Amino acid sequence: MSNSQHQTYETYGPSEPYTDVHSAQTLAYGVYAAPTSYDDTYRPAYEAPEPELPWRSRPEPVAEPGVNGRAARRRRARGRSDGTVRRLLPQALVVAFLAGGTTAFVAKDKAIELSVDGKPRTLHTFADDVTELLAEEGVRVGAHDMVAPAPGEALASGDEVAVRYGRPVRLNLDGRRREVWTTARTVHEALQQLGVRAEGAYMSVSRSRPIGRAGLALDVRTERAVTVMADGRARTIRTNAATVGEVVEEAGITLRGQDATSVAPDSFPRDGQTVTVLRITGTREVHEEQVPFEVERSADPSLFRGTEIVERAGQPGLRRITYSLRTVNGVRQKPRRTRTELVREPRAQVVKVGTKPPPTSVQGADDLDWQGLAACESGGRPDAVDPSGTYGGLYQFDTRTWQSLGGKGRPQDASAAEQTFRAKKLYLRRGASPWPHCGSRLHG
Repeated sequence: MSNSQHQTYETYGPSEPYTDVHSAQTLAYGVYAAPTSYDDTYRPAYEAPEPELPWRSRPEPVAEPGVNGRAARRRRARGRSDGTVRRLLPQALVVAFLAGGTTAFVAKDKAIELSVDGKPRTLHTFADDVTELLAEEGVRVGAHDMVAPAPGEALASGDEVAVRYGRPVRLNLDGRRREVWTTARTVHEALQQLGVRAEGAYMSVSRSRPIGRAGLALDVRTERAVTVMADGRARTIRTNAATVGEVVEEAGITLRGQDATSVAPDSFPRDGQTVTVLRITGTREVHEEQVPFEVERSADPSLFRGTEIVERAGQPGLRRITYSLRTVNGVRQKPRRTRTELVREPRAQVVKVGTKPPPTSVQGADDLDWQGLAACESGGRPDAVDPSGTYGGLYQFDTRTWQSLGGKGRPQDASAAEQTFRAKKLYLRRGASPWPHCGSRLHG
């Protein structure tokens, strides 16, 4: 009860010394001390006794007629009793009022043990529920904080209320990153809350390190069983290594030259994983191959239709290819192309294509047996070339004679119709002499 709720009642007469109520001793809360004795000084105004005068004596009581002495005494006793009751009744009412208020006051007060983040204290409160208590004590809670009993729960004297603040933990657990909230105050408690197996695990901070309200970053690598296969033997180890490469080293295996592992050496090793060490030996081979050239054709109206002349011969390019030949754990692998280099660019071939309509006849030579002559000279093949490479076509022209007759390029590149046309023109100039062995075929 606060000082403002206590009222002190003092009664003194004009001859009594004044008592300063503010200097009186203050008793501890809940302690009640009753005075050992006090004089009842309360008198209603209507019952104030008459002052006794020194010259006036109290008259003796006179017995009433017809009433014996015993009845008179009973009336006098009842009178005194009624006066006493009238004097004590107001005092009893005041005492009852004060006692009732004190009882209600004490009933509202509650003794509560409040623990905030592990720091307990006992306090007295008039709060009806947990929410009022926390507001009264200035304790603010958020979505990640824990309150037990829950906010809004009714309070009774003797209850315990616990508040634990949430703390963010940026957790990297076995290579997987996430942010979690915990009400634990140490790393060890947080691992227990999160269900993380700490035995044999690697931790970036000490387990006993406290976690502040701002949280912390925590890297944990739990202990895992990993099997390493190498040189025909299996080794199973328990490790908290961060990479497969570290696991291979812990297994006592050395990688040499081109040796590799079945999974990336910088990957995270998982529980129950099997890693195979690949013993690799290999050589390189280089091959060269031609790159085909392209053919570019263009129309030439000066050439008879069906005639194609190679204006510029094409040249193939050259490509150099490097192959890797590997043997993995004693087994030869398929050659793998590792490098391609273009040594020489191909050169395109340029071809002229005739578009001029071929002639229909040559007067004076149309009636001869040109088919028989062609069969004798070339076997009837327009692209035939003799073994020396000097003569070509149906009628075995040399290049010089062919071009003197108006032909272009090589005779074997012209159409059969153009070759026959040029042969007829040659016959008109020189007769059958250009074909000393087969010229007689012209006349049947």
